[in-house]
Amino acid sequence: MESNVYSMEYVRPTPPEREEINRIIFDELVYGVIRPEAAAYLQGVIRRMQEQGCEAVILGCTELPLLISDANSPLPTLDSTRLLARAALRRAVEPA
Repeated sequence: MESNVYSMEYVRPTPPEREEINRIIFDELVYGVIRPEAAAYLQGVIRRMQEQGCEAVILGCTELPLLISDANSPLPTLDSTRLLARAALRRAVEPA
């Protein structure tokens, strides 16, 4: 990852955005509370990242797809839980 072979850059939410995202995850989503305002907040963060040149967004928490998907995200989403599950399934069915 340290070489120039990978020409990928990343943008993280700002510290205040991360704080609010954590609050949404731990105070709402883990308890099954799905609020349109929380989805709108995440969409705003993603939109800001899009303006910075991001081409996709990684949903790096299992609860985030409860609010955000390709259907309502300003950017294409990469659902880390779904990607890991698919990789595990491929690995499990590989011939020995």
